[in-house]
Amino acid sequence: MKKKVLSALLTAVMAVLALAGCGGKAESNQAGGSSLDNSLDVGKNPVTLKTVSMFGGTDANTEVYQAINKEFMEQNDYITIEDNSQASDEDWKVSMAADFSVGNEPDVFQFFTDATAGTILATDKFVTLEEIRAEYPDYASDTLEAALDAVTNPDGVRRAVPTTGYWEGLYCNKDLFEQCGVALPTDWDSLVTAIKVFRENDIIPIACSLNNVPHYWIEFLLLYTAGEDSYTSVPESAPEDWVRGLETFRTLRELGAFPEDTDTVDDAYTGQLFKDKKAAMQLDGSWYAGGIEDTKNTVVIAFPGVKDGKAKAGAMVGGISSGFYITKKAWEDPDKREAAVKFVEAHTCKEGVQRYWEATGAISKAAVEVDPIDGMSDMALSALEYTNAAPSVNAPTDARIGEAYKTLVAGIVKVSTGDLSAEDLLNEVLAIYKMRLEED
Repeated sequence: MKKKVLSALLTAVMAVLALAGCGGKAESNQAGGSSLDNSLDVGKNPVTLKTVSMFGGTDANTEVYQAINKEFMEQNDYITIEDNSQASDEDWKVSMAADFSVGNEPDVFQFFTDATAGTILATDKFVTLEEIRAEYPDYASDTLEAALDAVTNPDGVRRAVPTTGYWEGLYCNKDLFEQCGVALPTDWDSLVTAIKVFRENDIIPIACSLNNVPHYWIEFLLLYTAGEDSYTSVPESAPEDWVRGLETFRTLRELGAFPEDTDTVDDAYTGQLFKDKKAAMQLDGSWYAGGIEDTKNTVVIAFPGVKDGKAKAGAMVGGISSGFYITKKAWEDPDKREAAVKFVEAHTCKEGVQRYWEATGAISKAAVEVDPIDGMSDMALSALEYTNAAPSVNAPTDARIGEAYKTLVAGIVKVSTGDLSAEDLLNEVLAIYKMRLEED
């Protein structure tokens, strides 16, 4: 009899161990969103996962981050999260770099992916996306390729998985277009037509201060004339396409695209022109949406393009410059590896990103294809359509050339009037960039 009881107990133990062993690859349909099954965790060793994110302080994402962590621990009762998230100020960045340098890095780390991460990336303590997918093929499967491209580190390697970022696009007062019987611009020719029609109707075509904030036009004109590859590079001297891009400022000025006082007014003034329906279009970022009251008659569309442009239609200037990394410390720990993967999946899967996106007003750039929510305005819906369709997300020029960008901005008025050649301005900017690079 004792032998039968012992045999039964051994059989039960073996069955539990077998279930635990296949838990890492099974699919799950739980609300937490992870592609790893949480129902087979019986028998797993307890795991304490040390995590750090930038979702701290008054950040709108903080509440979502903490809620997902709480739900994650409830669904994975063998995992305890020790989180040390804070707002990403300069002191915090320094302290994080110090932790990595002395071997005190966390298991999962949300941080920047651009040049800001240089010091920490130099420690070589992160696992690559390729390495993770070799064992977990569905890792980051909900994340858009354009978003993963956007958070590729400066050395060309993918390591992080993002949640949300920002976008820049063309805001249009749809009611003014309807009033003047002109179509929303979809290419250079239709943009020129719209500019001429609005001028004839005493409506400012484009709200823009060339003196104060010509930034958005600099970016899109360079992107669309040069194409994604050239735009995101830093050349030795002014490329022909870049020159042509900046020369478009003069073309637009001669067409009467900008306010008469564009050389003297500031961005706040021109922004109000658009909100007051005195201007038909404004190129701006996702943050501008918060100040628009007429969300029914305002839409966001892709940049219409330039003559003989090289960028893909709908290419977007924007930034998804942070994401969740898994450190080698966690990856090389047999008990922590799967827990770390599950944690990142919980925050970056479609369900997780949807929550972050909604928390920030359903207007930011989501790293997954999010679903519309009830009560979204026409403006928010148009922004969602625009950002979901973007074939590429390209970081702005200042992310690559730093302080030299100020010289580029300062020269736009003279380029638009013909008092300074675009080639001379670009060569001056690139020389400053090179000099600063050598100083560093």
